[in-house]
Amino acid sequence: MTARNLFSNPLENLNQQKNKTNTQMSAAARVYEEIKERIISLNMPPDTTLVRRELSEKYNISQAPLRDAIIRLENDGLVISYPQSRTMVTKIDPVRIRDEHFLRIAVECEVVRQIVIKSDLKFITKAKGFVKLQSALVGDIEQVELYKQLDEAFHEALFSSVNQAELYSYLSLHSGHSARLRTLDLPRPEKMLTVLHEHQAIIEAIEQQDIEKSVQKMREHLAGTISRLPQIIANHKNFFA
Repeated sequence: MTARNLFSNPLENLNQQKNKTNTQMSAAARVYEEIKERIISLNMPPDTTLVRRELSEKYNISQAPLRDAIIRLENDGLVISYPQSRTMVTKIDPVRIRDEHFLRIAVECEVVRQIVIKSDLKFITKAKGFVKLQSALVGDIEQVELYKQLDEAFHEALFSSVNQAELYSYLSLHSGHSARLRTLDLPRPEKMLTVLHEHQAIIEAIEQQDIEKSVQKMREHLAGTISRLPQIIANHKNFFA
């Protein structure tokens, strides 16, 4: 047997195993993102049972990547699995919301402070573009998902302008309960208008290079939904822990 024949099969097997692992990882990531989006949008409301066999068929994947996706969702606090039983979407936890909000306030207020110090005109131009698009959607409840995406893009642009895009991703990964709260709060014309005005106020304060005002406007903006937490809980008692 030649050296080529001696080593070709083990190497081929190793490459095949790597390819299989990469495929499983990409499948797990895809399913994780899709299920997470359904949970955050409340298309999968709290207490929904995730039937693994049905999910495996729906996404055309094996149990291994599905299990990996569910573990990630568990780590995010969005689902809970009971041994030898079932996996369910968690209720929205007010304690976790307050923890997530505390972290978001601390980080994002510092982000706007850094933007003012840098005098980042590129951010101003990009932010105004997002706000202009949002203004065209205010009051149109049917476009609330697009409006929400523009809101997220506005905040992501803040982080990117100070080279902290990965930090924004980290916060997003650990803000699943707050994200579901915003889903409950946003589908109101008056809320859409409030968000628009607050974004405009943040941009104006940054343009004025006023650090204190910029931080204050961001703090007020991020406090909007959580200030309505008791009312939202009262209106959606079954969704909350």
